[in-house]
Parts: sequence; structure tokens; C-alpha cells
Amino acid sequence: MIAVGFLSVIFTLPFCLGGTFQNGSAYCSGKACTYTANQVDMLGATAFGTFNDTLLDVGWGILDIVAGHGQTQALDDDVMFAAGFLEGVFTAARIADHHKNVLDIFFNKPESAVIIPKLMKYFTAQDQWMRKMIKENAQKDPFWAHVGLVTSQFDGLLEGYQAARLTQKSLPDLEMYDFQMMNSNGDLLDLIAIVYPQGIVDWRNMTREEAFRYINRGGRCSAMVKVLGAYEDLFMSHSTWFNYGGTSRIYKHWNFNVSNPNTAAKKMSFSSYPGFLESIDDFYMLSSQMVMLQTTNNLFNKTLYKYCNPKSLFAWQRVRVANMMANSGEEWAKALGRYNSGTYNNQYMVIDLKQISLGKEIRDNALWVVEQIPSLVASGDQTKILRTGYWPSYNVPFFDDVYEKSGYPDFVAKHGVDASYQLAPRAKIFRRDEGKILDLDSFKNIMRYNDYKDDTYSENNPCNTICCRGDLEATDAGAFGCYDTKVTDFTMAMNLQADIVNGPTLGNNLPPFQWTAQFNQSHVGLPNVYNFSFITASPRWTL
Repeated sequence: MIAVGFLSVIFTLPFCLGGTFQNGSAYCSGKACTYTANQVDMLGATAFGTFNDTLLDVGWGILDIVAGHGQTQALDDDVMFAAGFLEGVFTAARIADHHKNVLDIFFNKPESAVIIPKLMKYFTAQDQWMRKMIKENAQKDPFWAHVGLVTSQFDGLLEGYQAARLTQKSLPDLEMYDFQMMNSNGDLLDLIAIVYPQGIVDWRNMTREEAFRYINRGGRCSAMVKVLGAYEDLFMSHSTWFNYGGTSRIYKHWNFNVSNPNTAAKKMSFSSYPGFLESIDDFYMLSSQMVMLQTTNNLFNKTLYKYCNPKSLFAWQRVRVANMMANSGEEWAKALGRYNSGTYNNQYMVIDLKQISLGKEIRDNALWVVEQIPSLVASGDQTKILRTGYWPSYNVPFFDDVYEKSGYPDFVAKHGVDASYQLAPRAKIFRRDEGKILDLDSFKNIMRYNDYKDDTYSENNPCNTICCRGDLEATDAGAFGCYDTKVTDFTMAMNLQADIVNGPTLGNNLPPFQWTAQFNQSHVGLPNVYNFSFITASPRWTL
């Protein structure tokens, strides 16, 4: 028996995180856990699962965790804590590597010595406020009850990682801030500007080339929802844009049998990362028969940051709660809008498969679109647009209020219509090519599309396309771009299945990305060359 904080942890030998495949079970009560490796105890464990660490082989690790399905129903807080704990144990080595890479992405400049203490203070204040709100409101407000469940899972993740350190002596001592920082990866895009406003760059003084490099690196991701002409099928996809140092990918399948009657989705499958309790991309398939996608919008009007403060919930926390509680797009939008942090300002697409009958009709509320900026969350049913064939998303706000308050009209006036919603390069390419989508393979081709040398709309810019290759830019090339794609169709999504690929696109005869001395940044534990194919991800257990 090994004591870990307020935990008692039992390890059954051999306990090893160095292999490619792990399985184990956690037994938790009152947030005190014991762990048994190499055993899947479906009847007695609070949580059990497997982790197949195949990142270097196929581009993804695959994590399956089932919690709360034992013969004795555990308390919901213990179910969530056990799930987080087991994930922390399974993925500890990957968490340590990913932490190094994330630090180098965000904090590789001299001013980081000033920024990090300010962030730590912000995170501490937010966490204290959140836990106080949970304590005061969880019994009377289902929303706060679910914030509490997500927080229990977070606490379990941290304890699971610390438990793994007892036998993996080379693992660094990561504390709460480290896990807050990692989970707030998306929120950091705005949090750093909030705590260190003197670092904000002025886009008004940029050349057109500089401005488009700025928006391509500020926006994250391409997404699309496509319906065939006679409603024979529905396709949904997301391609992530970010720094290639973030390509430590884990596809996660969670099955958490909590008893809270306000929980609509107890199962979810989604793209994620080590140490993250959310997708961040976002690409989720939920047992509420909904799919959620997201792309990030730029915020040119930095005066809006005055509305941001620690007495709020970060985007990743509100997304998790909305995913768990909502049974419709409208319910999802209402949940996301509560206690808006104004950080990680995105366009979210919620597809409600319950409102779609293939070959027959697409009913109202099949597609809800939600957009967030500081002080405002706008949303609405956009099914009418989907019925015409497709919904594209490419880092430009759709709703007029969000578009205007974010400062897009001023940016377009300065740098041209290619930054506008109607005429952004990806808007033009999606509009031109969406009719070519006939099946899942042709959909994959669109979402991995990059023919920047010959496509007029790309103007010889490898990021003016659906799947960016910033590493191929003529000047100031960096390890940045579109580094994955996830696709699913109606039937696959109903079964929580997707086809997934990790790595910068090969586009139209583009070279595979390879880490070289040119890209002077941390890439611990990552593949040296990215030349993977799509694989199919589906839950291991269907309890």
C-alpha cells in the first residue's frame, strides 16, 4: 500500500507505463483509490479501462475508460474521480512529454517569466471561486452539480499522475497549475493577452502578408457539415490547425455511468491530448445522439478583454458541462453561455442527429451554431442553411453582432475582403468544392485539401486553403498548420465511430512533414516523420 496525498494506492506488480498497451482497474470511495494493473474488473471496479499507446505506429493513442458500471453503484463524484485517476495513471508518461511541448509553444520568450506568475494567480483565483460556487450551488442547480463532476475528474487526473510518479521516478512533479495550464490550452490564447496586455500586437501596423499570417495563426481549424442531395447521408468533419508540437494525440472513449438525472450524455468519443479532459479541437460524438465541432475566431477588438475576470468558467469547463447536460442544440447553447470567461472565443456547431431522418427530412434544430466573445454568446438554429447542402466553418464569425464587435469590419477595411466571412479563402474553396463530396472518401479529400501552388484562391499561400501547411511558407516558415482530420457520417456517429488521421496533410503531392533543425522547438515523444493513414476509432466496450 502506497499513500498519495489523501489517496491510498495499491499497485499490483508489474506496474509499468513503458509498454504500448495497458489495462487496469481503480477502486475509489470518498476520493480514495486503489489501483490494480493488468486487470479489467467490470463488476467490482469503480473504473476500468485500457490505453493503447500507438502514437508512433499509427499517429494516435487510443484510450478507453468505463466508470460507474460496477455491481455497487458508486457516488457520482467517485465515478468521475476514478475515471480521471485511471487516465492519469495510464497516460502519465505522455502527459509529461506533452507538458514539455506545450510549455515551449506558449512560454518560449523572455516575457514568459512575467506572464507565468500572472497566469498562476488568475488560475488560482478562478479555481477558488469555482469550488466555492460548486459548494454553494451543486445541490440546487444541476449546472453546478455537473461543474462539480468535471472538477472531480480533474482532481482524479492530477492524483493519478502523481500516483504514477511513485514508480516512474523520471516523471516531473507536475502540480495543479500545470494541469490547469494544459487543460486551458485554448483559453490561453486570450488569457495571456488578458494578464499581459503589453504583449498584444497591433494588426493596424501590419502589411497584408503579416496580417494574414497573424489571422492564420490566431484562428484554429476548419470544419464542415455536409448533407447529400437527397439526404442519403450526413458527413461531419474537423481539421485542427495549431503548432505541430501539439501532435501528441489520444483518441478517447469515455463511458461514465453517473446517476444524476440531468446527465444527457454518459458516453462520448472525441479527439484529445495527454492530460486534457476535453477535446480542445473540438470534435465530439455524444451518446445524446449529438455531434459537436468547433473552430476558433480571431478577436481584433482587444478592448473586450475588460469584460474578462476569474469569476467565470473557462471554455473547456463549460463545453464539458454542455456536452454532459444538453439534449438539444438550444440546451447546449444555454449551458455554454453561463459564466462566460471570454476566453477561447469559438464558433461551435452542434448537430442533433435525433432531428435527422436519412432519405426523408431534416427537421428544425438539427444544426445549432453558437459563437462566443467576451460579454456575448450568440446562437441560433441554422438548419435552413444546412438543408441547402452544407455548413462551413473557417475561423470567421457568422453572427453579425459577433463579427462586428470582434472588429472584423475594421480588419477587412484595412487588409481586404479575403478576411471577410463571405470571401475568406476557405469560404471560396468550400463553396466551389462542396458539390464534389459524394461519400466519406471524397469528404476526407476536401478536409485534407491543399493545392496552394495551383489553386487560384490560395494565391500561392500554403495556409489559404482547407488544411494549412505553414511549414512550407516562403518566409518565416514555422512548425504550424493543419495537423489532423477527423471524419464521421450519420451511422458512424450514432455508434460513436470516426475515421481519424494525425499529421500535416500531404495535400496535392506535398512532402511529409519532418522534424529538422529548422524547427527549433520541443517535440518530445512525437513522430519524426508524419506519413500516417486514416484509422477507424470506435469504443472498445458498449456497456
